[in-house]
Amino acid sequence: VIASRLTESKQNAPHFYMTVDCNIDALKLVRKELNEKVEGTKISINDFIIRAAAIALERVPEANASWTEEATLLYKSIDISVAVAIDGGLITPIIKNAGAKGLQQISSEMKDLAIRAREGKLLPEEYQGGTFSISNLGMYGITEFAAIINPPQSSILAVGSIEETPIVEKGIVAVGHTLKSTLPST
Repeated sequence: VIASRLTESKQNAPHFYMTVDCNIDALKLVRKELNEKVEGTKISINDFIIRAAAIALERVPEANASWTEEATLLYKSIDISVAVAIDGGLITPIIKNAGAKGLQQISSEMKDLAIRAREGKLLPEEYQGGTFSISNLGMYGITEFAAIINPPQSSILAVGSIEETPIVEKGIVAVGHTLKSTLPST
């Protein structure tokens, strides 16, 4: 089913790719400070990415859309599908209404969804639908990749690993941390 849907996506939706290197030094510092204050659930870089995507979709609502032959469908709710590896494939549980949630709630929900996805315990409404997807392969050492759009969505954010890289700021070179993000869109 996954292969069929993704093949359909590549055949029927023209993909164009945009890649950016993100300096995440400030993000890493904020994450460390928040995690020192938070009891229990620790906020991940991926949780920040989900929250940032939700904010971006609030600011550019035209990107929170699906394409059909009849019309472009704009969604009011920002429902972010997040790719999770499971035995024999991939599933995309959804953080529903992500635009209305803070980092701690996103983190808690994502951890719960990922655990239940790997156990095969998700309900269909927890992985069917979604208005935007995120696929993060950084934890596997993948620095950059181009994900395939999950139809009928119009885009997916592909996130690579965090790397130590030289950062030039005001003519001074220093070691910083970057990650590459690629956004295939239709």
